Amino acid sequence: MQTFPARTFLFSLFLALGLLGAEPAAAQSYKAESLGEPPPSELADQVRHALSPTGIRVTGPSGALCDLWLAKAVAGKANAPQSLGVAFPQFAQGTLVGAIRFPSSVKDYRKQLIKAGVYTLRYALLPENGNHMGVAPQRDFVLASPAAADQDPSTLTIDQTLALSRKATGSNHPSVWSLAPPEDHPKSLPSVFHLDDGDLWLVEFQLPLQGATGSPLSMALVVVGSAPEA
Repeated sequence: MQTFPARTFLFSLFLALGLLGAEPAAAQSYKAESLGEPPPSELADQVRHALSPTGIRVTGPSGALCDLWLAKAVAGKANAPQSLGVAFPQFAQGTLVGAIRFPSSVKDYRKQLIKAGVYTLRYALLPENGNHMGVAPQRDFVLASPAAADQDPSTLTIDQTLALSRKATGSNHPSVWSLAPPEDHPKSLPSVFHLDDGDLWLVEFQLPLQGATGSPLSMALVVVGSAPEA
């Protein structure tokens, strides 16, 4: 019977252990799939009617992470001028983008605890001040507000949006969820991708613009991960 030197055996063992420990991202992968379920009854009727009749489910190592329903058609300017640091200039702040349901408590992009439940998502821009430098590559976010508090799908002012979202955190800071541009290669949507920078997981989807004749707008939402200094 052939024998191997002890050094060779130990090297092979360490290599095997190293390979097992080198794939945390793969072991904790997330995925997105279509959800044939209408928007939750916790939402106001007007809000529910403004959303798509089907949703997106994001699952992870522990099962369902969140369910997302997008607006049927989001009010926006199809040919809006570009602005530095803004990925989606088409939208006005306070625009209803969708709704999200968390089956368990989660932490938002600022590591604030958000209780299980249903929330609306409205577009907002990160303020241009020193307190928010380096939070994200772009200023685009959605703010989560409790479904019971946000009952009108119309676009709100940013002050109204902030006030509603503070009810999700019970603090002076709204619940913030970072938006990002999509990946730069074709894929079947919805999908989930991982960014090594920040260890973020994002769900990618297409959002139709109200009155626009072109293709829906592709975008991504960070569902796992937080700001560098959060």
